[in-house]
Amino acid sequence: MIFPKTGSNILVQSYKHNGLLHRVWEETIILKGTSHEVIGGNDRILVQESDGRQWRTREPAICYFTAHHWFNAIGMIRNDGIYYYCNLGTPFTYDEEALKYIDYDLDIKVFPDMTYKLLDEDEFALHKNQMNYPKEVEYILRRSVDELVSWISQRKGPFEPGFIEYWYERFLQYR
Repeated sequence: MIFPKTGSNILVQSYKHNGLLHRVWEETIILKGTSHEVIGGNDRILVQESDGRQWRTREPAICYFTAHHWFNAIGMIRNDGIYYYCNLGTPFTYDEEALKYIDYDLDIKVFPDMTYKLLDEDEFALHKNQMNYPKEVEYILRRSVDELVSWISQRKGPFEPGFIEYWYERFLQYR
């Protein structure tokens, strides 16, 4: 698999299980790109929804994608601390068009004190029936929620103290 070069500017695209484009984030700068993980940074970028709506992110963020786990994490740097928004979805793929993954609805929001909340279980149940998620996918996602919660509790990966700050300093070098 090819992977994005450090310093390059890429799109991030999420899809739904039915293959339709869900959301596009523009202008993510690659801070680290390997076949195993991609770390990117962005700040107040344009996001395009599948229904045509557009909005801008409100703060700088460090994005963490992995090729081996069914989740990704976005560390949002706010005045009162770092918040995380974690998407449950397939491991990333990358081609010359964009970094891509399938979003499976479930999300976990993590607060600066590392408490967290599982979100969108109703959306997951609806889409599971509408798009006929295979039982294997549901099993992987439930296991991945547990794995992600473990990472949060152990402060592993992007939740490690200093991780977001380190990569944000690197991001500032490319702005």
